[in-house]
Amino acid sequence: MPKALVTGSAGFIGYHLSKHLLAEGFDVVGFDAMTDYYDVRLKERRLANLLQSGSFRAVNDRLEADGVLMDLVAAEKPDFLVHLAGQAGVRYSIDEPRSYVDSNIIGTFNLLEAVRATPVKHLLLASTSSAYGANTQMPYAETDKADTQMSFYAATKKSNEVMAHSYAHLYDIPTTMFRFFTVYGPWGRPDMAYSLFSDAILGGRPIKVFNHGEMSRDFTYVDDIVEGVRRVLVTPRPPQLGVPNRVYNIGNGRPVSLLNFIEVMEKHLGVIAEKKYVGMQPGDVEKTFADTTAVEEDYGYRAATDLDEGIGAYVKWYRGYYKI
Repeated sequence: MPKALVTGSAGFIGYHLSKHLLAEGFDVVGFDAMTDYYDVRLKERRLANLLQSGSFRAVNDRLEADGVLMDLVAAEKPDFLVHLAGQAGVRYSIDEPRSYVDSNIIGTFNLLEAVRATPVKHLLLASTSSAYGANTQMPYAETDKADTQMSFYAATKKSNEVMAHSYAHLYDIPTTMFRFFTVYGPWGRPDMAYSLFSDAILGGRPIKVFNHGEMSRDFTYVDDIVEGVRRVLVTPRPPQLGVPNRVYNIGNGRPVSLLNFIEVMEKHLGVIAEKKYVGMQPGDVEKTFADTTAVEEDYGYRAATDLDEGIGAYVKWYRGYYKI
């Protein structure tokens, strides 16, 4: 039975991936610090669901804690390691940049050192579409230059890509980085726009529409994200230019305007939102758009969930979870 170590297993994507791997017959070791960046009760509920499987084991600790990952990887000897843990959020990185250094830089360094000491068949790490920063050429392709990050969060994730590439080259570690595009769906993070909109709209409060609505995002349903990761997990591609390292966009490939997104949410919530139009937030970008050609050609993968279906599933979960 294959074993996967998933960091961030009580997080949004990590929870869904862990659940999927367990259903496929994996043993899963979940690593999570259960930080209070958002409501810990949501993380606890996700974790409780995973613990219902006898093939899941939870480890509660921090990435940046000295020696913890080194000892864990050595003891567990996982076949695959999926690194999804880290400090998320563009806006929070303006207020609390140190937490991004601790978790995303030091934590990822600790993980790379652990894998150097105890090799795995394939190391997969989460990056972000925010790595493209101020790029204006659309759609974003992995071959585009990405050196103009607009937030410290994005800067730390791009740093992770560079760090991982160097370790793949130096120590022959099969490595794949994923640039995820605006993930949404059931069990989603409360700090994301769709969660904030749901809370405000159903609570009779106005929603903030940033950049006066002149924004669009490549919204990607969480099950599509997980399927993309699953396709890549067990079959790393051959070395590219002599280095066993790849970067893939995982996105829907069909951007949606912010105002259209709000309309779909209004439809499924059954309420018309009161809108407060405001300016652009620091660190944000107007548009994201994934070129998914690379992962389609290499793995035959393409996102399959349209926005109407995905938001419908999210709203159904949201009403059930929050009893609204």
